[in-house]
Amino acid sequence: MKYPSALIFTVAIFVIAGLVPAVNAAEADAIFQHSWKFNFSNQPASDEAVKVAATDTFSTGRGFGFDLGTRPTDDGKPFFFSIAVPEGTYHVSVTFGDPGVASVNTVKAESRQLMLEHVETRPGVFTTRDFLVDVRDIRVPPPEKNAPGGSAVILNDREIGILRWDDKLTLEFNGTAPKVIALAVQRTETPTVFVVGDSTVTDQPYEPGASWGQMLPRFLRGVAVANHAESGETMKSFISGLRLAKVLSQIKAGDYLFIQFGHNDEKKSWPQTYVEAHTTYKAYLKVFVAEARLRKATPVLVTSMQRRNFDDQGKIRNTHGDYPQAVREVAAEENVAMIDLERMSVAFYEALGPGRAPLAFSAGGRDITHHDNYGAYELAKCIVQGIRDADLPLARSISADFDGFDPAHPDSPEEFSLPASPLRNSLAPRGS
Repeated sequence: MKYPSALIFTVAIFVIAGLVPAVNAAEADAIFQHSWKFNFSNQPASDEAVKVAATDTFSTGRGFGFDLGTRPTDDGKPFFFSIAVPEGTYHVSVTFGDPGVASVNTVKAESRQLMLEHVETRPGVFTTRDFLVDVRDIRVPPPEKNAPGGSAVILNDREIGILRWDDKLTLEFNGTAPKVIALAVQRTETPTVFVVGDSTVTDQPYEPGASWGQMLPRFLRGVAVANHAESGETMKSFISGLRLAKVLSQIKAGDYLFIQFGHNDEKKSWPQTYVEAHTTYKAYLKVFVAEARLRKATPVLVTSMQRRNFDDQGKIRNTHGDYPQAVREVAAEENVAMIDLERMSVAFYEALGPGRAPLAFSAGGRDITHHDNYGAYELAKCIVQGIRDADLPLARSISADFDGFDPAHPDSPEEFSLPASPLRNSLAPRGS
């Protein structure tokens, strides 16, 4: 490939100055085309692939490497690999396997988004799997002169330094015996499912918490999931913190906007962001719907799942008041697709019963609002079934191995197994 002389001159100056390492032809392609190929095996790398040693740790100068103090080992411990990339959607292709031993692999991306689950290979057998990852930064297109707004999403203190808001793509290779021999990453354009909401939706960055938004990518193919939900958010704060502005700066025709708010919007103890169910709450929902439609994206309303609050008869109490019904009314009034996660969650919790339902919740079941990996996984299945039931075109992107889900007959929590991420934190999410 021939590059513009000005670009070649610029890179040459950076190399001479020591600001970036010297590059070969393959690495030059990566700089200009946002395409990377890596070889993790002991075999010689092809001309197009960059050979990666276990000692190659990530640095901004190198632009790739094993991250967060981890590297591949023979004892099956999970490891992270990061690549410095600009904001965008990336097609990731991973080749798993090992010449001499079997492998069992699970892959997560960014802040623990589940991409691939339990990919097995026999000794000497290799398999390649593909998925899409959304990478973003906090920058927002600045407002015109004298216009209100800002140029960056306003992060809370718990978001500083987490993986979903940095300038790199990070992959977590996990499983009982993770073995990766090759990795290819290519920037791409693809339909995207944008997700907005609160702590029950967000990509929880640390174990033991999890939310359905970070499990959703595992059940979809050919579309990216951009989960912008965050703990403690309401519709008002999502607007004032420029989170909605960030989404609207990227969303395009053919995309989706999944909207689930309510846990925090309903709190009268939060007067700055409280909205009354049948007036301001509905009005704000309609704003989000209208903004999506203005950009020719498809809005999808999601009722908030209930908290785990059982009565003496083993039935879930409604702690959301009129808010779920208000979502249903907006869906009917605006002719918007809706997924009734509130009713599905009630069926899910009651199927487990008061004794086993804590197994779906974080902090060893002490948290009655936020979920663990099992609970988030089951609620993501509810969302996927809701996509199918709503007859959305997105249903064509559901993974072939999803054979439907009835929340009244959930998977057994005792038999559920998903490798835990190394990143842990006992700090409770914002909101309740």
